[in-house]
Amino acid sequence: MDQPTRYTRPILQAASRPHLPRHVKLRFDKTRERWVILAPEKVLVPDDISVEVLQLCDGVRSISDIVAVLAEKYAADPDLIQTDCLALLQDLANKAFLLTASETTV
Repeated sequence: MDQPTRYTRPILQAASRPHLPRHVKLRFDKTRERWVILAPEKVLVPDDISVEVLQLCDGVRSISDIVAVLAEKYAADPDLIQTDCLALLQDLANKAFLLTASETTV
């Protein structure tokens, strides 16, 4: 019989307001001269575009708001940006590196 998982990951949508949980930090690593995502016993090295998206994930802005900021900044197709943002952020949420504003950290 399958055991229920202790934590469920959010299913992100355009209205979701993502943010990093308390145990995850986005920091510039001077040694690597790169941005890194730090979590207990884990270090991720996101690419420059991912860093830009993550810097906008404050729990206040929705994914739609983030897409609008990026579409204006880069004069790019908002639908394409939204598709890429949702894929990136959902992947991070699935790995517990991201929550939505309505979730509480445990």
